[in-house]
Order: sequence, then structure tokens, then C-alpha cells
Amino acid sequence: MTPVYSQPLREMQKETERTQNNFTKPDDDTLRRKLSPVQYKVTQKNGTEPPFQNEYWDKKREGIYVDIVSEEPLFSSLDKYDFGTGWPSFTRSLERNNIVEREDRSLFMKWIEVRSKHADSHLGHVFNDGPPPTGLRYCMNSAALRFIPKEDLEKKGYGEYLKLFK
Repeated sequence: MTPVYSQPLREMQKETERTQNNFTKPDDDTLRRKLSPVQYKVTQKNGTEPPFQNEYWDKKREGIYVDIVSEEPLFSSLDKYDFGTGWPSFTRSLERNNIVEREDRSLFMKWIEVRSKHADSHLGHVFNDGPPPTGLRYCMNSAALRFIPKEDLEKKGYGEYLKLFK
């Protein structure tokens, strides 16, 4: 008798396949072709885009934000809020294992840089001046992110996140 796999097992297999196959960083030539100059500067050269002049600072649609380079899931619109800085801010990450935090001593300051785990993309910084429940403010660059609307999650391979929006 052939075993019948449950939907959760298939979803786990799909997630494993996507993690193994898609969450990788392309070579530099591919990145230069794939990314805009601003996206490349932000993700690969630790740049910062201008406040209030970026794609997602005031976006209010439901969905998730993924790394523009590797497409690993990073943040949910459910954790997004307006801190007034002109960059998208989140209270927490969607997938803690896809985020790397490290000390950054640039610009004569000591702060915590946020990078994606699989692509090592520079995303932004995290601060401890955010609202409850976490008290954190993940201040991200839109140029490092790609938004997947709730209605496209399934067809883009992120169906497991639909349950967040019910």
C-alpha cells in the first residue's frame, strides 16, 4: 500500500526544497544584471536609500517581504508600522532563522546591522525604540526587499504564510 502524505508534510517538503534550491546568493555578475543600482548598493555595499523616497515606506497591503537577492522570507506586513523615519519598520522578523544581526561601527556609531542569512544582503538596522510587544524597530531599506502580496503567496511558493492573514 502506498502511503498517503498529509498536506503539512508536503508543505514541509516544499519548504525544504525551496530552502535548498532558492535561498542562495547569485554571483556578482548576475546580481549586477538582476538588481537596480540602488538595490545593488544597498544589499552588496551596505548602502542606505533616501527616506520617504523608497517603495515600501508607506505600503499598507497585506503580504510578506522577502530578500530581493535570495527571496528568503524576512518580514510580514502584520508586523509593519510607521515610525516616521521614511523607511519600512517592523516589530519582528517573520523567520528568525533568516535574519543575522551583527555589530556595526560605521559612521562613528555602534548599532546593530541586520543581514539576510542565505544571501548576506544588507537589509538595514534594528533599534530598541520600537513599540510593544517587542520594543524593537527593524528599520529596513525597501531596496533590499521584495513584497509578495497576500493574494500571490500561494502561486509564488509562500503558501505556508497564508494562515497569518486569516
